[in-house]
Amino acid sequence: MSADFAGKTIAITGAAGGIGQGLCRFFGAQGATIGAIDRSDAVLELAAALQADGISIQAAVADIASPDTARAAISTFGDVHILINNAGLSRHATIAKTDPAGWEEDISVNLNGAYNCAHAVLPQMVERQGGAIVNVGSVNGLQALGDPAYSAAKAGMIAMTKALALEYGRYNIRTNIVLPGTVRTPLWDARKAKDPDVLKTLERWYPLGRIVEPDEVARVIAFLASDAASAVTGAAIPVDCGLTAGNIVMTREITLEDF
Repeated sequence: MSADFAGKTIAITGAAGGIGQGLCRFFGAQGATIGAIDRSDAVLELAAALQADGISIQAAVADIASPDTARAAISTFGDVHILINNAGLSRHATIAKTDPAGWEEDISVNLNGAYNCAHAVLPQMVERQGGAIVNVGSVNGLQALGDPAYSAAKAGMIAMTKALALEYGRYNIRTNIVLPGTVRTPLWDARKAKDPDVLKTLERWYPLGRIVEPDEVARVIAFLASDAASAVTGAAIPVDCGLTAGNIVMTREITLEDF
């Protein structure tokens, strides 16, 4: 159990998703009290299951795209020492398939929702003169990889992270963002039903030859939220098995080397 998280309340958005469930279990096992937020009722089932495992967790069903709803959900958890903005949504693969309503939906959930939750917790963090916010972005925020509305929102999260770090550092509030690549979550089960080799195809693009596991994302978030990262703020850290290090497929073809 980590002394950094024991006795602290950690609010986690998108808690019912693949990465979110992993985060709840990870930090719950570290002795934290979890404030789990999701717009799906599945978050209630998750909370019941984790409570049965001895984890301290409260759940709130809320659409964080609404500022008032996000604020109300956060307020039910009392003192929030760490906020993990993990909620995310992508339903539009290309610009051509993205209408204005779809664009607005992806921006609202991914970017505005993260802002709304940060806005809700900042006053109490300022009053305590301390806190940590870790945003869960994506490598899509760095380069064009499809899902343009989602990608634009994730790029906006990077800019928001740096702005928060600049303005609130004087209150000992640190804000960082992790940028996962492809993560092994239930989302990919549906994709594999259509194409059983989809992950094998994707793995060619990753220098480590594999995709990311949810607990690998959780461990980097835990570092950024912990006292071990006391001098780290405004950082954007890829957790991507090397995807953003370079184009390994193109490099192999140019050099004709298999490495």
